[in-house]
Amino acid sequence: MDKVNSSVVSEFVLLGLSSTREFQLFFFVFFSVLYVVIVLGNLLIMLTVTSDNSLHSPMYFLLGNLSFVDICQASFATPKMIADFLSDHKTISFSGCIAQIFFIHLFTGGEMMLLVSMAYDRYVAVCKPLHYVVIMSRRMCTVLVMLSWAVGLVHTLSQLSFTVNLPFCGPNAVDSFFCDLPRVTKLACLDSYIIEVLIVVNSGILSLSTFSLLVSSYIIIFITVCFKSSAAMTKAFSTLAAHITVVILFFGPCIFIYVWPFTSYPVEKVLAIFYTIFTPILNPIIYTLRNRDMKTALRKILTRYSRPKKISEMPVIVRNSLY
Repeated sequence: MDKVNSSVVSEFVLLGLSSTREFQLFFFVFFSVLYVVIVLGNLLIMLTVTSDNSLHSPMYFLLGNLSFVDICQASFATPKMIADFLSDHKTISFSGCIAQIFFIHLFTGGEMMLLVSMAYDRYVAVCKPLHYVVIMSRRMCTVLVMLSWAVGLVHTLSQLSFTVNLPFCGPNAVDSFFCDLPRVTKLACLDSYIIEVLIVVNSGILSLSTFSLLVSSYIIIFITVCFKSSAAMTKAFSTLAAHITVVILFFGPCIFIYVWPFTSYPVEKVLAIFYTIFTPILNPIIYTLRNRDMKTALRKILTRYSRPKKISEMPVIVRNSLY
């Protein structure tokens, strides 16, 4: 079958989270507020990290990049989902659907590696404190961030290679609020068993390997801290428990959806919300609001921009205009 006849579907219909009008209005308000909080919260973190000299360290450099990825991850589908709550025709073009698949795997793959990089930074800080400055140099931080984007790019291009040339000639209803790869694959006009196996191999290796690295690093950090003092162990347990909670909320749905794509479950739509919306809003809470240095820097930033400026603090051109 040639390309002209194979891909006759020009758009897909997104069934969304609910077809009930009352629920759609509630979801519109709820997710609109969440999205604004995600964008403003992560932008505030990026502004704080870049403007406060005390936060110019590897840990906060990686945190600033995580906030940027969180904004991107929350923006690839959420604005359209919010707009679709007020629309009766929830459609997306074929190219738009492919773009969503591209960006979701780019950002999730990049975030997985970025979380591993942050865990490695904490491992070096706790287990090799005397060599921390040498190991976590500016060059190493840059390499870790570039590696995260490279892994995300390779991951998403390999996933697209399974999808972009599939023949779509019949059903076009995607039972989700965005073009989810396993659900789109099932709409192809051929036996998708081999494609699903390739999806399992690709996403499964990335998800399970990064998740294993994260858990292993946290276990090593906790064991190392246990030999220091009971106070340090309590503090480390509290911090690591919060971090592991976010990791489970992010990796759990990804592993469930992409490692077993052969069957569809209604709960998959709810699980997809966790790594596309809830994780980007939880990361700022876990990685910043529980951090003393970050809270101090945030208060300084908010105080600086909220208090009114005195005449003597205004630029010269403004003071001249008063006379």
